[in-house]
Amino acid sequence: MWTKDIFDQQCRRCPRLNGFLDEVKEKHPTYYALPVPPFGDDDPRLLVVGLAPGMHGANASGRPFTGDYAGLLLYQTLYDFGYGSKAESKAVDDGLELRGCRITNAVKCLPPQNKPTGAEINQCNPFLAAEIASLPEGTIILALGSIAHQAVLKAYGLKLASARFGHNRVFPLPDGKTMVSSYHCSRYNVQTGRLTAEMFAEVFETIQSISG
Repeated sequence: MWTKDIFDQQCRRCPRLNGFLDEVKEKHPTYYALPVPPFGDDDPRLLVVGLAPGMHGANASGRPFTGDYAGLLLYQTLYDFGYGSKAESKAVDDGLELRGCRITNAVKCLPPQNKPTGAEINQCNPFLAAEIASLPEGTIILALGSIAHQAVLKAYGLKLASARFGHNRVFPLPDGKTMVSSYHCSRYNVQTGRLTAEMFAEVFETIQSISG
């Protein structure tokens, strides 16, 4: 499904992350605890870019935003806007399908405290760059949070100051694609009201207005 340029399950480029995954696998033998592959349509018109797998979410399940709080609002909204066959992602074998949408992460491996280092983001960036490059002109990239936003800019070789992060902001990209940025749908952002369901829906309305 994915070429090794886009995703390599055997990747061991980051010693800290590799060692941490080994520790997690020993403590939680049933967890996936490997680089988490993208999930969704082979030919998407929308690419959602998150930060990294969560300890008891994607790192456990093997599917982005599955099994943790951050996935609740994301998958519900994807369903509401016609991208998902179900409103909740429970497990890799739950039958959920994404239509016209794919979800990936800026960093494919679980980082300690959910905080990858700059070097780790850079090491993983070629996979994101290759994935973006494989998508056609007109694709919309939804960056969830500032790190994902910056990772997309790095994938294009653009300076970070060329497009400053902001919620529901639109940035044309050099190859005819468009980036839309949003606050991350994390537990903290949702529970503090920094990101509401209405605000997130407005982001998808922006996406729909661009895609026509």
